[in-house]
Amino acid sequence: MENAEYLKIRLSSIHPQVPVTFDVFISVSDRMIHYLRAGGTLEAEKIENFEKKAPDNFYIRTYEKAAFKQYIAHLMLSEELSSFEKATLLRESSLALVEELYESPDIAAALNESKEVINEFVELMDRDSDAMGHLIGLSSHDFYTYNHSLDVGIYSLGLGQVAGYSGDDLRELGQGALFHDIGKRHVSVDIICKDGPLDNVEWAQMQQHPQFGLLILDKYEVSDAIKACCFEHHESFQGNGYPQQLEGHEIHPMARIVALTDTYDALTTKRSYNEPMTPTDAISFMNEKLKGRYDSDLMAAMHDILFRMEKAKKAV
Repeated sequence: MENAEYLKIRLSSIHPQVPVTFDVFISVSDRMIHYLRAGGTLEAEKIENFEKKAPDNFYIRTYEKAAFKQYIAHLMLSEELSSFEKATLLRESSLALVEELYESPDIAAALNESKEVINEFVELMDRDSDAMGHLIGLSSHDFYTYNHSLDVGIYSLGLGQVAGYSGDDLRELGQGALFHDIGKRHVSVDIICKDGPLDNVEWAQMQQHPQFGLLILDKYEVSDAIKACCFEHHESFQGNGYPQQLEGHEIHPMARIVALTDTYDALTTKRSYNEPMTPTDAISFMNEKLKGRYDSDLMAAMHDILFRMEKAKKAV
């Protein structure tokens, strides 16, 4: 349902017992029903039940988006919430914002707003050493463009941090990862959402999304690194990737990270025609069946990421 007056949110981005600072609506038969008034609260059980039955039916008024962001920012600074709770709230709140970024006709505004999304993740990582492990462990394992783009962004921030990125460089990497698939705007929805493998004609169109993405980003003031994440994330160290068949040393360092995290997320995600691999199995598959395709130093660093994730799980 498209309505400029309303912005979709995930109900699980609302913390139980913490009063909201905005009105919440539920979409029923294309009608907006006032569900929760500002100042109201929700019980955890009710949030969980709604998330299972109708996760995409909750909205806020568009003009209250700033209040929604401030609500999340306040929760991120709360000393009463655990690292896991903060990671969950930030990821869930960001999913709706990323969907808006990909659907927005105003690319310039979307690019600018994406900086805020990435900055929230970086700040949480800086404040809480366990946050990245929780964020990675919260991957949805659903392969939709929005979920996939957010998860690749999170994985890339984690891998980039281990690889030595920090500050503005890490934020730039996160933004590039978040928009790596922006070119899919120009790929048929039937192809993107197809249940099953693509045929040759469909695959040929899908392979054009890096070029489509570069054409989109080239119209705006974005860095060469962000453009590279979009244009080069399907290149291979062996020189047999697409669209340019670049060899390892020719691939931008940030694009090397996104190439790896993009594949990792695809392997660990459930699709209609295959079951997701476990994180360990995915890394083993990439090391064995896809050997030589990715930066070997980054592949080694992924083991540190998995260690963080397992450590975070045990701490919950």
